[in-house]
Amino acid sequence: MSYALAAQVAPEGFHERLAATEAILKQIATEFSPAVFASSLAAEDMVITDLILKKQIPIAIFSLETGRLPPETLAVLEQVRQRYDYQIQLYYPDAAAVEAYVGKNGLNGFYDSVDLRKTCCQIRKVEPLGRALVGKTAWLTGQRRSQSSTRNELAVQEHDAAHGLAKFNPIADWSEHDVWYYLRLHEVPYNALHDAGYPSIGCAPCTRAIQPGEDIRAGRWWWESPDSKECGLHVVDGKLVRINNH
Repeated sequence: MSYALAAQVAPEGFHERLAATEAILKQIATEFSPAVFASSLAAEDMVITDLILKKQIPIAIFSLETGRLPPETLAVLEQVRQRYDYQIQLYYPDAAAVEAYVGKNGLNGFYDSVDLRKTCCQIRKVEPLGRALVGKTAWLTGQRRSQSSTRNELAVQEHDAAHGLAKFNPIADWSEHDVWYYLRLHEVPYNALHDAGYPSIGCAPCTRAIQPGEDIRAGRWWWESPDSKECGLHVVDGKLVRINNH
């Protein structure tokens, strides 16, 4: 199935949501500088990437190169470079920490327990994220409420207590239809795995295609229960503040 071809008609309210997103991006750049966008290189993140780079909004973009990403995901980096003449900055896990984890638990030890999986995510994602956010005032993600049960209370603006800065989810209220309508309308490059049944894409051994009717996050850590399916990057602590006036 091609998600791009499935989104040919503008969703109701799309243009209002798009205008609100553009406004919040400009507000972040003005009021929360320096801000950075943590891109997973997935469809949602390509929407935000396109808006930032086409509108020349001064928000830097980085990605976490875990060492286990699918080649289709890595290919998006070159697509961005060619399309926008922009090099997304990459952050890598600490090599010694990866070596120690693999030496103790095996290359794919994360299949053995939720704790081991979360430890792997901590090494390959959470710790590099912390380095990427040093000295920043705010960071952005491509999370949406409708992606999973763990995100249904997601706000556009949150306080990230773990890193002590503001966190924004500019397309929190967008639907999957919104995302793919935007990508198709503006011919934005995207991860080829999306057309192979992967609506949500992470590390290669932790991601699979989904079946018709499955939740869009069903392919992430599919051997776990739905309420554990977060990597630690987006742990929400405290009351969320929803911005309604943009």
